[in-house]
Amino acid sequence: MMRKKQLLLVVLSIMVLLPSFLVDAAPNTSSEKGEFASKDEVVYATLQSNGKLDKVYVVNMLDVTKPGTIIDYGKYSSLKNLTDLMEMELVDDTIRFDAPKGKFYYQGNMEQNTVLPWDITISYLLDGKEINPDELVGKNGYIQINIQTAANENVDSIFFENYLLQISLTLDHDKYNNIKTSDGMVANVGRNKQITFTVMPEKEGELNVEADVVDFELEGIQIAAVPSSMSIEAPDMDEMTGDMNSLSDAIKEINNGVGELKNGVSKLNEGVKKLGAGSQQYKNGMSSINKASTDLVHASVSIDKALEKISDSLSENADEMDLSELKNLPEGLSQIANGLHGTANGLSILRENYLIAYQTFDGAMNAIPNHHLSQEEIDLLYASAADTGVLDKLIETYTAARTAKGTYSAVKEGFDAVDGTLMEISVSIKEMGNTLSSISLGLSSSLEGMDDPNSFEQLQQGLSTLSYSYKEFHSGLVNYTKGVGQLSHSYNNLHLGIVELSGGTENLDGGVRELHKGTNELYKSTSDLPNQVQEELDKLIAEYDKSDFEAVSFVSSNNEKINSVQFVIKTESIKKEEQKTNEKQVEEVKGFWARLLDLFSKK
Repeated sequence: MMRKKQLLLVVLSIMVLLPSFLVDAAPNTSSEKGEFASKDEVVYATLQSNGKLDKVYVVNMLDVTKPGTIIDYGKYSSLKNLTDLMEMELVDDTIRFDAPKGKFYYQGNMEQNTVLPWDITISYLLDGKEINPDELVGKNGYIQINIQTAANENVDSIFFENYLLQISLTLDHDKYNNIKTSDGMVANVGRNKQITFTVMPEKEGELNVEADVVDFELEGIQIAAVPSSMSIEAPDMDEMTGDMNSLSDAIKEINNGVGELKNGVSKLNEGVKKLGAGSQQYKNGMSSINKASTDLVHASVSIDKALEKISDSLSENADEMDLSELKNLPEGLSQIANGLHGTANGLSILRENYLIAYQTFDGAMNAIPNHHLSQEEIDLLYASAADTGVLDKLIETYTAARTAKGTYSAVKEGFDAVDGTLMEISVSIKEMGNTLSSISLGLSSSLEGMDDPNSFEQLQQGLSTLSYSYKEFHSGLVNYTKGVGQLSHSYNNLHLGIVELSGGTENLDGGVRELHKGTNELYKSTSDLPNQVQEELDKLIAEYDKSDFEAVSFVSSNNEKINSVQFVIKTESIKKEEQKTNEKQVEEVKGFWARLLDLFSKK
């Protein structure tokens, strides 16, 4: 009885509500045009486990501001009203429907030939061998999941150029261990691990996940595509540009320093070349003097023996002595004296040439800058864009130049002593020449007075004294020639060093010139470094800043007032048959009849 009363109440309710419902359910025959403020599209797509597209449908959301007939567009195979029970008309990609004011939802199932803006390929490797995903269920081993994304040339490129992809995989913590990924972010989600990848607009994706798996199963891979509409603000560059200006100033100082070094090395090279030429002349002069010294010693030995013989002969055979040959002795002594005077003059000229060469050499060595490069400055040079080979040459020649300067400072005292030694030798030889000249004059006077009875005795005494004095002179002459020989030999070694130094400074000059060219180019390229960095930063920001992007419809270019278009893509799960569940569909908005039928179905 109670059941009949409830049924009667329901029938009465239907009779009361039916007229108004028929008004709601009947097609709106009003010709008044409706209006909407904006439209959103959410594109749902399901993929096979290898990434191949399965089906696509779109949920459209319109913000209706004026009720009436709305016209929309899309390449749909069928439609479903998700707001009420009003019928919708689809003719040649044109959709007509009557919509009340407020949010209006409907679903459009895309045609079979629909494609997404991205080509998505998913491959699986088990223990290094590629395997069909259907064969993976329940397998154990080392799994590699590779996901590739690229632009689909058959779809408007605006989506590929302005949308970023977020790709997520959920791995069961009980099945997957030792998870590795190069570009993904791994996070804990309950008892599972979630790996998320982001592919920027205009970029292709090469994504991978590797792990040890037991009893393989995999939830569907989720892919969301949304506009990269965030605005990227330029970072504060003041501190960075300040550091860059400091770097540019430091490079400028290095360039100026290398320029000064180049000028100093150039002067050094010119001075060392002049020194080499003067040193060659000095060396040749010393060799000539050394050779002449040998002849001079031989001649002096002959004179010494002759004087000794004459003196002995006068003492032993005074009555039988023939003095006619003795008259030639003064002339011989005069010739030796003249030769000594010539040698002394030659040494004076040699001393003058040495002073010129030495002063040139001294000036060249002093022209080498005393700059000291710290290890920090050397590291800064190597950190710059200068050629490393040139820098190696510079450091090598810089070290050699400092070594040469240090060596010169240590032996400079010896170079200074050469001038005094040459002057002393020249003075001594001139004195010896003067002594011989005096002896020659005295002997000539003695021979002219031979008619005096006492003259012979005086001659004897004079020649004896002359022989004794000449022995002392000869001993000094031998010591002189030994000194000249040692000086000539030592200067040969010094000259060889000067020649090597000349070659080194030539290489140093070329290397420093090449280095200065490199540092000059480096300075020019870094002088405007802050502006260059700012320009590159602006380009980078412009590449990823999509804040000015205006959404367009995915389903039809005829649609207007598009507020947003989003893509929700998911692959099918790879699971055992008894655990496999159907994809959850968008819940249909129930109308009056559906709610009424639910009421009757309740017991």
